[in-house]
Amino acid sequence: MSIPKEGEKAPVFSAKDQDDNTIKLEDYKGSKVILYFYPKASTPGCTAESCNLRDHYGALLEKGFKIIGVSADSVKKQQNFKTKNDLPFPLIPDTEKEIINAYGVWGKKKMYGKEFEGIHRMTFIIDEEGKIEHVFTKVKTKAHTEQILEKYN
Repeated sequence: MSIPKEGEKAPVFSAKDQDDNTIKLEDYKGSKVILYFYPKASTPGCTAESCNLRDHYGALLEKGFKIIGVSADSVKKQQNFKTKNDLPFPLIPDTEKEIINAYGVWGKKKMYGKEFEGIHRMTFIIDEEGKIEHVFTKVKTKAHTEQILEKYN
């Protein structure tokens, strides 16, 4: 599956979050959505990225953004990650990788000279009409909000 490009309609989805609430992309129409994909809950980079979004949540809301996090972690891991880090936005445990594949973020990765399959850290900004407005392929985990706000100021 390929990564949706800017200007294309965002792949729609309906999924349960960490608390069994249904999250539908169509319910976010009229708002900008930060849909961020992270490799694994409770790892240093994913924690830094999620906490950076949390720490600037008010500023992002003021700009009209809603935030949804997605990884292939289990419901329990997502619940623990959200609770431990006091994250104010939903996390989707996409264990079947339906959303992950729809957005093309699953693929070959390399770390410490080893190749493996996993989630590429990416963020999609979806506009009020449900189109991909911007794709961040090089996410700065400790300054992701700054990346987003720089683009939208």
